[in-house]
Amino acid sequence: MFFIADFHIHSKYSRATSKDMDIENLAKWAKLKGIKLVGTGDFTHPDWLAEIEKEVEPAGYGLYKHGDINFILTAEVCNNFFKDNKGRRIHNIIFAPSFDIARKINRELEKYGDLESDGRPILELDAKNLVKIVLGVSQDCMIVPAHIWTPWFSLFGANSGFDSIEECFEEQTANIFGLETGLSSDPAMNWRLSALDRYTLLSNSDAHSPRKIGREANAFDCALDYKEILEVIRRKDKTRLLYTIEFFPEEGKYHYDGHRDCNIVLSPEETRKANYICPNCGRKITVGVMHRVETLGDRKEGFVPENAIPFKNLIPLDEIIAHALGTGKEASVVEREYRNLVSRLGTEFDILLNLSDAEIKKNIPQEIADGIINMRQGKVKVSPGYDGVYGKIEILKEEKKEAEQLSLF
Repeated sequence: MFFIADFHIHSKYSRATSKDMDIENLAKWAKLKGIKLVGTGDFTHPDWLAEIEKEVEPAGYGLYKHGDINFILTAEVCNNFFKDNKGRRIHNIIFAPSFDIARKINRELEKYGDLESDGRPILELDAKNLVKIVLGVSQDCMIVPAHIWTPWFSLFGANSGFDSIEECFEEQTANIFGLETGLSSDPAMNWRLSALDRYTLLSNSDAHSPRKIGREANAFDCALDYKEILEVIRRKDKTRLLYTIEFFPEEGKYHYDGHRDCNIVLSPEETRKANYICPNCGRKITVGVMHRVETLGDRKEGFVPENAIPFKNLIPLDEIIAHALGTGKEASVVEREYRNLVSRLGTEFDILLNLSDAEIKKNIPQEIADGIINMRQGKVKVSPGYDGVYGKIEILKEEKKEAEQLSLF
């Protein structure tokens, strides 16, 4: 069975999230977008766990259902610890097969932090010990390091991370099977590190509002079954994990280096020439994802490993509509056109991935249709994101042919 899954989201109990991040709204937007399986996020928060349990019913096979949408129990935690005389802050995603297992995990983790303080709790706990504790509760659980390249709170982050997976997880490295690439990198960037070849690269939205779910996601062809999904990830089975759906990574808010307060954005080469100091104020530059990939990578850009799972770069449909209409994506006219298109033509992913170019041209207003087709062809221009500032993406428009221009005279 083909389905699209987004495993990493947050609830209304996490900081800086929409009050609409509840099961009903998640299910509604998942249906609009064409996502069949959504992570619950935040199951470590007791109020959210109780709310999930009230709003879903067992779907069988370790999954749960609200209407037509399946849910899988997931949570993100922040591991805050010292290793090698350096403070480390690593975010990890936990997958659990049942409410009973989630509750047992929570009883263990509450020893290391206040689970009620935030949907993504801070745990004074070494990342390797998190793996040991969670798998000690159930071998059917899985831990995936989250957004592994971002400067703060990640496995390879420039400010609090490591240079290898083994440094972080030590003997528990054998129990890590998947890595979340994050919005500011795509699989091609990760392929530059031969040390990552054995891991399944996953992409998720890390959404803080319902309309942002699925901005990154994973396309499976397997049963909607918790254990089978984990088996696909553990085996890196490219016959059943068909591809991931990606941002253009330049649009992510940590792709390049920079200093937000001074509006300074730098390529890795420019940062090195500046000795990692902001040329405007003299403070330290925030080193971004591309810089870290270049630092740790042992392959040239463009290398594709034999067992690589493909990916597709997409721009969310509301952004394409907004660009075509020359307005912000929050404008009411954008949502009206979005809902008009999905009501007539299928889900957002049907439109972006499955409709033929001919069907798009026939059924969608020309400016929006051109935007979708040009996006598919990679005809985009992106000003890279940096130091917490999202990049700006522009879909290039077709230039008029010379013959058409001459006909005007």
